Amino acid sequence: MSAVIPTSSPPAAAPRRDTPLPWLQRPDVQRVFYPAMVAVVLIALWQGLVTAFEIPVFLVPSPGRVAQTLFTDAGLLFGALFTTLKITLLAFLSATVLGVVIAFAFVQSRVIETAFFPYAVLLQVTPIVAIAPLIIIWVKNPTASLVICATLVALFPIIANTTLGLRSVNPGLMSYFKLNRASRMQTLMRLRIPSALPYFFGGLRISSGLALIGAVVAEFVAGTGGTGTGLAYQILQAGYQLNIPRMFAALVLITLTGVFLFAAMAVLSRWALGGWHESEVNHD
Repeated sequence: MSAVIPTSSPPAAAPRRDTPLPWLQRPDVQRVFYPAMVAVVLIALWQGLVTAFEIPVFLVPSPGRVAQTLFTDAGLLFGALFTTLKITLLAFLSATVLGVVIAFAFVQSRVIETAFFPYAVLLQVTPIVAIAPLIIIWVKNPTASLVICATLVALFPIIANTTLGLRSVNPGLMSYFKLNRASRMQTLMRLRIPSALPYFFGGLRISSGLALIGAVVAEFVAGTGGTGTGLAYQILQAGYQLNIPRMFAALVLITLTGVFLFAAMAVLSRWALGGWHESEVNHD
């Protein structure tokens, strides 16, 4: 009779405990902390160079002088910012609606896309500075003319990205929809649009910045004065008066507005795609 060798059961695994990451190792903190540190270093370097070489204020003002101008001229600058931001948002909204409608039309018919897509490219490669004077002459309302100019600048990324997204569907899923005899509308709503959302939000990030650029360029070309003028006019006036701190302050506001618009589109993309698409689920 063979002896039975007792075997000991393996020890039970200790319950896994999720330890929180250190503060600086958190991805959401890193996305804010690292760029902020770079900005602090650059501003300190700017201040140090201006002070060390005693650069005149009419050439390059120090960051402290720019911040002081932002405070003393806040009423003028932030009023101009509101005007520029209004034109930017109206143009961005118009470009989004028009771009999505045109992309849907392109996807429904290859003939329509082949016939009209080159003209969308033509809008992209035509300098807005060249056609803005004509639009300003043809459209009597100053705000409407500026919005049209900015819309033309911001339109192409929405068209191109949305069209690409609507066509970038999984071939297996497309075959499955055809096998189940799904209608064109059902395929569009349940397959093409969900597949196109990451491309669409990528187009929004690009278009938001281009709408701001288009608004500023259109304001430069229009050169209208008086009340209700945007930041571009304030930059022109500051240049004529050699008020370089105000010019820099206006440029800082334009830059911060562009960063804010891009960040807002990134947050919107994460909110819409974070629960299901790999581009945002695996973002961290």
